[in-house]
Amino acid sequence: MPKRILQGVVTSDANEQTITVNVERRFTHPVLKKTIRKSKKYRAHDEQNAFKVGDTVRIIECAPRSKTKRWEVYAGADA
Repeated sequence: MPKRILQGVVTSDANEQTITVNVERRFTHPVLKKTIRKSKKYRAHDEQNAFKVGDTVRIIECAPRSKTKRWEVYAGADA
């Protein structure tokens, strides 16, 4: 089963080797037929501390690295 890849904006880089990424998704409400925006924050592993607040990054699922980190920065060919 392929791992999920999400795209979002870095909202915090205060921790060592960790960034907080805000991922926004849009969908149509099934009853109201109105576009709704929902966002969720993910903690991702950033090995080189390369990303700063405001950067757009892609993250990919990984094995748990800590209590809250289950994602890492994706360094694919199209990233």
